[in-house]
Amino acid sequence: MARNPAPALDRPWRRPGAARYALGRIRSFLRPPVTVTPAPDDLIVERDLAVPTRDGTVLRINLFRSSAGQAGPVILSIHPYGKDKLPRRLGKRWTFSFQYRILRQPQPLTFSAYTGWEAPDPAWWTERGFSVVNADSRGCGRSGGTGKLLSRQEAEDTYDLIGWIAEQPWNDGQVVMLGVSYLAISQYAAAAQQPPALRAICPWEGFTDAYRDLAFPGGVRERGFIRIWSANVRRSTRQTYAFTPMQDEHPLRDEFWRSLVPDLPAVKVPMLVCGSFSDNNLHSRGSVRAFTDAGSGHARLYTHRAGKWAAFYSAAAQAEQLTFFREVLDGAPASRSVRLEVREDRDTVVTVREEADWPLARTRWRPMYLAGPGVLSPDRPTVDGGISFGTLTHAAAFSWTVPADVELTGPMVARLWLELDGCDDANLFVGVEKWRDGRFVEFEGSYGYGRDRVSTGWQRVSLRALDPELSRPWQPVAACVERRPLSAGEVVAVDVALGPSATLFRAGEQLRLVVGGRWLCPRNPLTGQFPAAYDESPNGRVRLRWGPRHDAHLLVPEIP
Repeated sequence: MARNPAPALDRPWRRPGAARYALGRIRSFLRPPVTVTPAPDDLIVERDLAVPTRDGTVLRINLFRSSAGQAGPVILSIHPYGKDKLPRRLGKRWTFSFQYRILRQPQPLTFSAYTGWEAPDPAWWTERGFSVVNADSRGCGRSGGTGKLLSRQEAEDTYDLIGWIAEQPWNDGQVVMLGVSYLAISQYAAAAQQPPALRAICPWEGFTDAYRDLAFPGGVRERGFIRIWSANVRRSTRQTYAFTPMQDEHPLRDEFWRSLVPDLPAVKVPMLVCGSFSDNNLHSRGSVRAFTDAGSGHARLYTHRAGKWAAFYSAAAQAEQLTFFREVLDGAPASRSVRLEVREDRDTVVTVREEADWPLARTRWRPMYLAGPGVLSPDRPTVDGGISFGTLTHAAAFSWTVPADVELTGPMVARLWLELDGCDDANLFVGVEKWRDGRFVEFEGSYGYGRDRVSTGWQRVSLRALDPELSRPWQPVAACVERRPLSAGEVVAVDVALGPSATLFRAGEQLRLVVGGRWLCPRNPLTGQFPAAYDESPNGRVRLRWGPRHDAHLLVPEIP
């Protein structure tokens, strides 16, 4: 088996196979594998029902319920995307959200014509004894008022909506929440308000810290997805603020950003949290954080590395959601568990098994040391060394050939010792890749990107100071409250947190660590991780150091 060492300098944003990948993207754009089924005739649909909130603002909801007429539990989703934006039939074809075209769909997915963007399918759920409420949040769709995205006001509105639902004759006093992305994020803050009728939540991929997960991961400004998303929301709704201007006004994690973080310890209801390893740019870290930090004694983490929407509407996921809700509503005892999916490449699942918690209790936290140009080693080097690279032109690469099959499941951490030349600050982008027979191994990634690496991390050098209360050896958390630029010749340690993953490395394959000063993926609608984009570093050079005085390493979670 080929064991080519990694080059000391690399350009990870240039990987072979771009033309082949682009051709597949064109095909997927023209014919996305999305099937819309006709709405069932026996479903009762009540549109634009008015729900008053505590300050008199009226929210509007659509209710889907069975014609059987029995009172039962309700599934609620609330969001800014417009409850009435549903698939429509034009001639012999169904139309659906354009996002299913511009974002690659790696697997087929099916839902009914009553299904809103990233919302549960009312046709499927009403057949199983639930009613479904799809609500326009304040300032959105046909609801009144002016909204405040991710704010306490949104949470209080949801509290009032849940209370209203519980008093209706078609509800048995039990409400649960379900949805993807924003429809997941809104659940945490609502649950923290502890509305009496809320029995469970199922946030299917939703971040929990807008600064750390969305706007400034590691203090590095995101300027791709957030710009497009913020503009779309601002164009179609009435909001007090938009996130892109807030990035300009609040570059540090100040009171504005802290006010948008849900009180996770106050979330006591049972939770089924989806932690996707294929959404590292957005939801992965926040989803796992919800599972580990929430106050619920009854919590399950469902992990996968498939496409976002195909996974949500899959038979396996819907069965998991249904079982969870039914068990909670039937009074099942509290438990904590993890559905763990391990892959060896984008399309190969090695195992799906049950675990008790995250990170796995039997994890062996193993440092792999920077030991020379292009070399990653389990042995700490005995002599000093270093390598430098241009912040905008190259990345440093270090490789370890795996001697025997090993599973790496959990977060990773890169501790880097560095100095800067020609600049006093830099944005570091750190990736862990898998190589086989001299070829880059692809994984499913954020925004439908099918050529992702195992895991990725971000860190702005001037914001390297850690939050001592939140940080763990395997999970450094940058405080991002004060800039500390470097002076000439100053050598500092920078800890870079990499997102969660679960990957099997076979004997003879390579683990490659790459460290650059610009985003590691190409950004192109056809070949790249569109729309992800991050601020590049100032033009200068980064010099990485290692040796007896500088314990530069990658901490990996080895599972015996």
